[in-house]
Amino acid sequence: MKHCLPFASLALSMMLASGAALADTKIGVSMSQFDDTYLTYLRESMNDKAKTYPEGVQLQFEDARADVVKQLSQVENFISQKVDAIVVNPVDTAATKKITEAAVKAGIPLVYVNRRPDDTNLPPGVATVASNDLEAGIMQMQYLADKMGGKGDIVILLGDLANNSTTNRTKGIKQVLAKYPDIKIDQEQTGIWLRDKGMTLTNDWITQGRKFDAVVSNNDEMAIGAAMALKQAGVKPGTVLIAGVDGTPDGVRAVEKGEMAISVFQDAKGQAYGSVDTVMKMINKQPVEQAVWVPFQLITQENAKDFK
Repeated sequence: MKHCLPFASLALSMMLASGAALADTKIGVSMSQFDDTYLTYLRESMNDKAKTYPEGVQLQFEDARADVVKQLSQVENFISQKVDAIVVNPVDTAATKKITEAAVKAGIPLVYVNRRPDDTNLPPGVATVASNDLEAGIMQMQYLADKMGGKGDIVILLGDLANNSTTNRTKGIKQVLAKYPDIKIDQEQTGIWLRDKGMTLTNDWITQGRKFDAVVSNNDEMAIGAAMALKQAGVKPGTVLIAGVDGTPDGVRAVEKGEMAISVFQDAKGQAYGSVDTVMKMINKQPVEQAVWVPFQLITQENAKDFK
């Protein structure tokens, strides 16, 4: 027995050391909501990226359920747990000040992913990984303006009004429209990113007898909803041009089938990998860019297969 004890102690020490390595880095992640299609891909890709780190990275995901107060509480809980870093996909891009202040005061690195705070003057120890939403609006509207020959009527499906992705994508649309006085906005309403809301709004406009040549949607889900409403009303696919943003698998399929004219690819994997890489560099005291931009790409029927 005397000979067994040192061996047992050594084995126990090795197991404990191994266990410590597996849980070496803990990152708290607060997502604005789990049931958003695009954010699901983002979350899954973050998890995939974390698994590639040999030192062991544990991501603790929390669902803020589109509640600003709940999200702040989640961040405060991460801080009390003494996590190594925090990643936040903000519920409201205008309400991130308290989150930033709490993380900075605690000395915990913070990365905002996918949605950049309205306050872009962020302090040291805070970074963002996102795509420039203005570009997405410009890309989709310029394509439609060319296809429409610079004239006609459009409707705009807005995302969540508390989100600056909605503001900036729509700003990009209107920036292009400023060059085309013969393209008029007939309707502009929020479908809060949801397929069924996009379908309901489009159906309402059809029922009201409104005529429009294109639907410009802030995301793919609402765009797909619009396509479903038009199809249900007997409108031949392609008659009304529909543009989305995100390049989700459903969005890409809709473009391939001609149900949508285009989508603008927002790289969920690129944003996810970028956020995990950035926060790991911050944990390890390595230099990082405070604003990491992941570019958008246009998806058409011709190149849709490249985005599958």
